[in-house]
Amino acid sequence: MKILVCSSEVVPFAKSGGLADVAGALPQVLNARGHEARVAMPNYALVNQEKAKPARAGEVTVFMGEEPVTAAILVSERVPGMPAYLVDCPRYFSGKPLYGEAEDPERFAFFCRAMLEFLRTSDWTPDVIHCNDWQTALIPVYLKTTYADDPKLKAIATLFTVHNLAYQGVFDPAVMERVGLEADLFTPDRLEFYGAVNFLKGGLVYADVLNTVSETYSREIQTEEYGERLEGVLADRREDLFGVINGIDYEAWNPETDRHLAAHYDADDLAGKAACKADLQQKLNLPTRPEAPLFGLVSRLASQKGLDLLAEVLPHLLRMDVQFALLGSGEKDYQDLLTDLASQHPSKMAAVIGFDNRLAHRIYAGCDFFLMPSHYEPCGLGQLISVRYGTIPVVRHTGGLADTITDYAPDTGEGNGFSFAERSAVALLGAMFRGMMTKQEGAAWTRLVRNAMACDFSWDRSAEAYVGLYQRAGERHRVGVEWLSINRPR
Repeated sequence: MKILVCSSEVVPFAKSGGLADVAGALPQVLNARGHEARVAMPNYALVNQEKAKPARAGEVTVFMGEEPVTAAILVSERVPGMPAYLVDCPRYFSGKPLYGEAEDPERFAFFCRAMLEFLRTSDWTPDVIHCNDWQTALIPVYLKTTYADDPKLKAIATLFTVHNLAYQGVFDPAVMERVGLEADLFTPDRLEFYGAVNFLKGGLVYADVLNTVSETYSREIQTEEYGERLEGVLADRREDLFGVINGIDYEAWNPETDRHLAAHYDADDLAGKAACKADLQQKLNLPTRPEAPLFGLVSRLASQKGLDLLAEVLPHLLRMDVQFALLGSGEKDYQDLLTDLASQHPSKMAAVIGFDNRLAHRIYAGCDFFLMPSHYEPCGLGQLISVRYGTIPVVRHTGGLADTITDYAPDTGEGNGFSFAERSAVALLGAMFRGMMTKQEGAAWTRLVRNAMACDFSWDRSAEAYVGLYQRAGERHRVGVEWLSINRPR
């Protein structure tokens, strides 16, 4: 199949979060499996042009309202075998950050339109366009409205992936004319959303097939608790809504070869993991005590990630014989609270505010436990990485965490972590206690670590699931096109 993955960020060109990792890894795996996948993203100022070495592939003009705006379409072969289209428009992308601009609706609508205009004349036409989050959600809308009669584009199917429903692209309806959306789309069954226009809703309504990044999250978002006021739209499309867990790069995250670690190890020989723990303790100025349970957290510091629960737990936890290593940044209140706790308990807690890739690897390898007490978690990557390193996740039973972490059962020895369901500090602390008790049982603990390291969350399995969704989108699209051709007024 020919697949175009459209995303607002793609590794190795630009990244602010996990979306970039997905958009950069999935096409490479698809190509390795015999498909023809390419990616497309804006050519931001932060894209390293020397490394990208883009060549000019074409030029397009898009009317934004009544104003013509021109962009060059560049193509980079920085990742061998995965052509990357970069939409180069200084007006919208040069000298600007990825997100947070007042012109964001125009910027990303332009990106969508520019790629479709390019495909109209390109000698390469995808079977499916894989759209991701609100920034590319207008592609399915444009294909079924503005370009519905285009002889080339009308054959393209769409898959729309929601990575986090909380981010929807909600704007004043005045932007519709500016981005080329007809007024008749501003209705409750289309793009209208409580008096505003919702780009993400457009993708949910118009894409051929939808998915989220875990099966549990795909069900959760059809409920009022998790649906972010879109649960009705999602429930209406439940037959076309699926869940696919993200994968991780098993070459980049490999305890047998990881260049960031003090020692290497595998499931059969865990001596290197003990050396990694000692190295991490020394790095963070914690006492080198192999027997002390060492908890780790690498995260955005926000309430969504369960930091409010952790804030309740830590004062009690730090009275015990434990250690805690934290790396992350986010809401100032949490940053201040955590750094204050670390300064009060320097022999038990270290808090590094910011991001340090090498330190992240060392935390994943050197800790005994990895905390993810999220209130909601569409997929989560931290737990996938931690099991790869034999670091046992302690998670709340929600979203992708529920789909990937099975609570350890002492009677059978099955499971790969510890989970809790109730959103409370007491429930979190209970799961942590169960983990610490298991760590004291040598044979049981070793079995649990090996259970975790035996898990397969590589991209191969996820890519196979996505191929199935691309095929389904193609079939769904063909049925829709045939229905329109029969029922369209003459």
